[in-house]
Amino acid sequence: MKLRNPMMRMVSSITLAGSCLIAGQTFAADAPPVGNVQAARDKISMCIGCHGIPGYKATFPELYHVPMIAGQNAKYIEAALNEYKKGSRSHPTMDAIAGSLSDQDIADLAAYYADLK
Repeated sequence: MKLRNPMMRMVSSITLAGSCLIAGQTFAADAPPVGNVQAARDKISMCIGCHGIPGYKATFPELYHVPMIAGQNAKYIEAALNEYKKGSRSHPTMDAIAGSLSDQDIADLAAYYADLK
């Protein structure tokens, strides 16, 4: 359909631009947060007590080898923390810690630990 009236073309263009803006905002809101390594530096204190000690084994609720997470893939860390948060993976300490984290906290911690070598 060809719009001959300049006013109708302008209204149509504005409507199209507005629709694109709204759609873009919707997709941006659905995007996962991007991890910030610097922001994570204030959040790692709850992690380093176990995950920062080579060969560390926790004894609650049973003897458990605590994995080193430095250098681990960020997507893996995010997935694991989200599984603890949702209850599909379980360990009492990790359940409590992950449950206290926002999606941004999880992304930041994953970025931080993935960045370590």
